[in-house]
Amino acid sequence: MRAHGFSGQADNRQSEGVFMREIRVLIVDDSSVMRKIVERALRQAGLDPLVVLEAGSGVEGLEALKTNTVQLILSDINMPSMDGLEFLRQMRAQKLADGVPVVMITTESSEEHVKQAILAGAQGYIRKPFTAEQVKERVLPLLSAA
Repeated sequence: MRAHGFSGQADNRQSEGVFMREIRVLIVDDSSVMRKIVERALRQAGLDPLVVLEAGSGVEGLEALKTNTVQLILSDINMPSMDGLEFLRQMRAQKLADGVPVVMITTESSEEHVKQAILAGAQGYIRKPFTAEQVKERVLPLLSAA
């Protein structure tokens, strides 16, 4: 797991839809390139200052949540070792990150996968390829409600 991003003092102001408080996000995806794409989309959506924790599998994601607090989790579904749905189920079963919104980001487009993600506890679902605007539409309301 890697963490990077803003490390200065954070405050709680919000200006023109841009978050002025530090937002801690866990991105779980087996592709390091996709994790960077998701991070860039979050920043383009106005989430800055942003601290990003990265995990390359569901197993790494669970480990990251045992020692870190986050305000948002974005996870791929198709990953080796532990897929995103099992990661979400285990996270909920272990009561890790209770109340933290989870958005699944995946190439899976079947309604069955969407249904499984929602039943497992996801609050949102974004299909790849995606735009920063789509990320903004799905993520900002979840953070505003938190």
